[in-house]
Amino acid sequence: MEYKDYYKILGVSKSASGDEIKKAFRKAAKKYHPDLHPDDKDAQEKFKEVNEAYEVLGDEKKRKQYDTFGSTGGFQGGQNFDPSQYGYGGGGSYTYTSSDEGFSDFFNTIFGGGSGASSGFNINDLFGGGRKTSRRAKAQRQSYDSELNITIEEGYKGFEKDISLSFNGEVKTIKVKVPSGIGPGKKLKVKGEKWGIDGDILFKINFIEEDGLELDGLDLISKVDVLPWDAALGNKQVVDTLDGKIKVNIPEGIESGKRIKIPKKGYRDMKGNRGNLFLKINIVNPKTLSKTQRKLYEKLKNMEE
Repeated sequence: MEYKDYYKILGVSKSASGDEIKKAFRKAAKKYHPDLHPDDKDAQEKFKEVNEAYEVLGDEKKRKQYDTFGSTGGFQGGQNFDPSQYGYGGGGSYTYTSSDEGFSDFFNTIFGGGSGASSGFNINDLFGGGRKTSRRAKAQRQSYDSELNITIEEGYKGFEKDISLSFNGEVKTIKVKVPSGIGPGKKLKVKGEKWGIDGDILFKINFIEEDGLELDGLDLISKVDVLPWDAALGNKQVVDTLDGKIKVNIPEGIESGKRIKIPKKGYRDMKGNRGNLFLKINIVNPKTLSKTQRKLYEKLKNMEE
């Protein structure tokens, strides 16, 4: 059995933070996603490998167990690993039961439990003060954890989307219906029977970071570019909101960084509660000036002098 170097698979160091690991996972998952490589089995295998690595390194408890095992055993990626060397099973055959179907034998060996007369091997047996009796897995409904990255607008309006996931070595596409008003960090449960999956899929909702747009609770902060003369003299300006375009008043003499509050135009949650929209002023110079504009700027400059 081959030892899996999960850090190498995600391309991070062993001292990487949780955020660094999550960022590396998202980058790799996007790179090898089955939707981008429908006929590439190597890419699909890599996608499964990346998911397995994040299943371990993205979980604080599993990561600690994995790190303890690796440092004690001195293993490296690609090296053969035999559980019987540790006195578990005496070289006999192994079968594993785990809710993490589709993961490698290495994963199931370290984190899974034995079943029946099989000689189960669990990392806790190595460092927990002696071997524990293997227990038959409880007959309960399985659940699978995944993540869904969406925009603020998608969360506000709700939508349906086809998502491709790997189950037991097979890529399945399921339809996910995201309700309007869902918030970041919320869990969305999708029943898997319709898609040939034995269990429920729990999607954790993540909001994508967007340039110039930020969600603070239910309040929405949107950056608005304003030309220098409009900031100095004031003007009516059309801006985007979650409900479409509106015209707002830019008061004269406003400065960069100042905020204009638009009541009840922020994010609306699933209970109907709604926040405010704050327009954050960003004064920008035009990229090019006409001859007339340049002369006016020069005239203004001379007046100041």
